Amino acid sequence: MKNITKIYITILFLFLSFSCQEGFLDQVPDDRLGLEETFSHRNTLERFLANIYSQIPDEAGQRFVASSNAGPWTGGSDEAEFVWGFVTSNNMNIGAWDATSGFVSSFWSNYYRGIRSAGDFLENADKCVDCGDALITQYKAEARALRAIYYYYLMRMYGPIVIMGDENISPDAQFEDVQLPRSSMEDCVAYIAAQLDQASENLPSVPSNNDSYGRITKGFAQAIKAESLLLAASPLFNGNTDYADMVNNDGTQLISQTYEVSKWRAAADAYKAFIDEFVPSVYELYRENDADGNFSPYLSCRDVMLQDWNEEIIFARVAAGISSRQYELTPFHSGSSSEIRGSGGLGATQNMVDAYFTSNGRSIDDAASGYQESGFVTYQTPYDDQPREIYAQWANREPRFYVGITFDGSTWLNTNTGVVVTETHYTGNSGRAVGGNDYSPTGYIVRKGMALSDWRNGSRSLVLLRLANIYLGYAEALNEADPGNPDILTYLNLIRERAGVPEYGTNELPAPSTQDAMREAIHKERRVELAFENVRYFDTRRWKVAETTDNGPIYGLDINAQEVENFYNKVTFENRTFNKRHYLFPIPQDEVNTDKELIQNTGW
Repeated sequence: MKNITKIYITILFLFLSFSCQEGFLDQVPDDRLGLEETFSHRNTLERFLANIYSQIPDEAGQRFVASSNAGPWTGGSDEAEFVWGFVTSNNMNIGAWDATSGFVSSFWSNYYRGIRSAGDFLENADKCVDCGDALITQYKAEARALRAIYYYYLMRMYGPIVIMGDENISPDAQFEDVQLPRSSMEDCVAYIAAQLDQASENLPSVPSNNDSYGRITKGFAQAIKAESLLLAASPLFNGNTDYADMVNNDGTQLISQTYEVSKWRAAADAYKAFIDEFVPSVYELYRENDADGNFSPYLSCRDVMLQDWNEEIIFARVAAGISSRQYELTPFHSGSSSEIRGSGGLGATQNMVDAYFTSNGRSIDDAASGYQESGFVTYQTPYDDQPREIYAQWANREPRFYVGITFDGSTWLNTNTGVVVTETHYTGNSGRAVGGNDYSPTGYIVRKGMALSDWRNGSRSLVLLRLANIYLGYAEALNEADPGNPDILTYLNLIRERAGVPEYGTNELPAPSTQDAMREAIHKERRVELAFENVRYFDTRRWKVAETTDNGPIYGLDINAQEVENFYNKVTFENRTFNKRHYLFPIPQDEVNTDKELIQNTGW
């Protein structure tokens, strides 16, 4: 009988040997004696662990989806659009993907490869003869946490997944022994939470030294536990009758058909436990003063993404492809020096531009916001040394707007070669007429996460999770579990105060008075605070609103207008396709074909 498990393990270890330093795992891939030798010595054991870590996603490389597990999250949400047709998110936005798409299979295979490797590590790490008990204990805790984190990454994409358990399948297992069903959403989350709790017992709260940044800490493990519980409590998985037909062959309902407020309570409790244990002893919201010594919301919101391992960062991807992302964020700047001449190919949508508050903390559709939709005004942005004439829409906006968006007439961050004003209109220095294949498809360019130096300098980590995520997750879960709890407003306002906008409940801005109004306020705050941080894609899906936010017209400026005055017209640059099946990735078709117990997601 065909032994597919043995083939899988051979592929797995071939991958590991090719992706490691020369000589690591150069024995026969499925040679059990060779495997034992690998774990016998600290240097090869650490290389094996490093390979497990290699599956941590490098979200700076989203032009090349699935490479280093980079996802389509930014261009695949209503935040942005890549100008280049080859980018996977562009195909997803028009519905041109399915269960046979290569990236769908790559994510599944990559994360399960990491899960399987973590299981091998847990089974064999005790064989190390020159590690010491304390080191083995910590390394096993890291591997256990990584395995749970990779399950979480899979779950937020595919929904309920196959939990392989604590014991790896034997290389000699037969075909019928590896017909594995998906676990229910409740069982997936329970397993992930329990594994992260177990790992946390032996994980450090802070990196032990400068060389340990990027390793799993107790804080990151507990943060992912809370994020998993939030996902499970959300409308996509909490009593979603659209998934009534997702039932295993044995009758197991994969997604509960009954709404349970207790799931929100569990998430809120996990977030509060994190805050009680780690704030402010380990993590705090990042704050920065200006040159005069005064607190600067603009610098604080900008540099939280730039200052490596500052007090707000819970986890970041080391050795990330920062220069690749900065190439997308740096405008074309025709005629300028190479260090400030990029592509500007990651365009922010008008939808996202309109989401930012005005300087008085109100949405632009609020009659009291002071928002001016058309015309021009003279205004000095936080990063400029003088007032300039700009389109009125972009004046008097909150500090996070100027952190997140490069617009026509804004000055560039890097002034090493002088002040350069970015022009994204058709004949401007970064417009379509001069950029060739490199220009913004929306007239705006994503700015958040862009350094002040040469775009080719990628010598920093990529932030994947920070304390702001925790505060906003706690406020959201608590509003669903215990509306009116004063903590909701407290933690929502901590984010707003740092951002330099009026807090809810002050004379300037009344507090949301109902659970629904507070939910809307929290959703808006998440959209702005966590913009371009790979959150919005998952938020609109777990909230079950993507059929509205990600379907139909997506807006930008008229980048094709020959006359500059017409450039400022709001136009539809794309009609996107999103229907119910797109809330979850499909299970790769070849996996469904092989594993007869593997139920496909609804609609695929």
